[in-house]
Amino acid sequence: MSETRPAAPAGTDGRLQALIFDFDGTLSRLTIDFALLHRKIAALAEPFLGEAPEISPLPALEWLDELADEIREFDEALAREFHTRGRLVVQATELDAAREARLFPFTRDMLAGLRTEGIRTGILTRNSTAAVKAVFPDVTKCCDAFMAREDSPKVKPDPGATLTLLERLGVAPERALLVGDHPLDISTARNAGTLAAAVTSGMSSREVLAQTAPDYLAEDCRELLSQLRASGVLP
Repeated sequence: MSETRPAAPAGTDGRLQALIFDFDGTLSRLTIDFALLHRKIAALAEPFLGEAPEISPLPALEWLDELADEIREFDEALAREFHTRGRLVVQATELDAAREARLFPFTRDMLAGLRTEGIRTGILTRNSTAAVKAVFPDVTKCCDAFMAREDSPKVKPDPGATLTLLERLGVAPERALLVGDHPLDISTARNAGTLAAAVTSGMSSREVLAQTAPDYLAEDCRELLSQLRASGVLP
């Protein structure tokens, strides 16, 4: 069952000009084992800290930063070494997961259809370019703008990358909808001033996503587009 909340006006004509999509869990099957990744980070941190840290509920990248700050309190060089190694662990885990990932069957046709309708499309991910291209080699040809983790100094939910991507698309935040499968994506949309849509095709449940109060909530992007057309914000 789909859910739609009354959305803020997308502009004077009520139409969206751009859709920005998350990648893993939104356009492709999510295969990253985040629990395993956190265990790897804890194992890496143990010799630097002298003991194994408790597993953090923070996302992996933010937890790496927190652990590096803790190590930095007594050794700056060790903190840099840990952070570099940690980033390599994250990327290796992403690349391993990418070997098992597949685009959802509707992804390519959906992106092509939106372009035909004159809707600008962007893909914004916390994943690395290498991992995304392992799943979607022609990603940059299939959307109007693509930004991965290494393309911005800060990742979602910081609004910087979203606003940069919107500048590349030539679209104001209020005329755009950000689509994702995680509460972080909804926070990103709010921080950047776009509309927000949540899809349950990743690992977050409908209940968890509903608590973030997205403007739209659907099972996947295909159902979401049906909602958007029914509400008149897409042709």
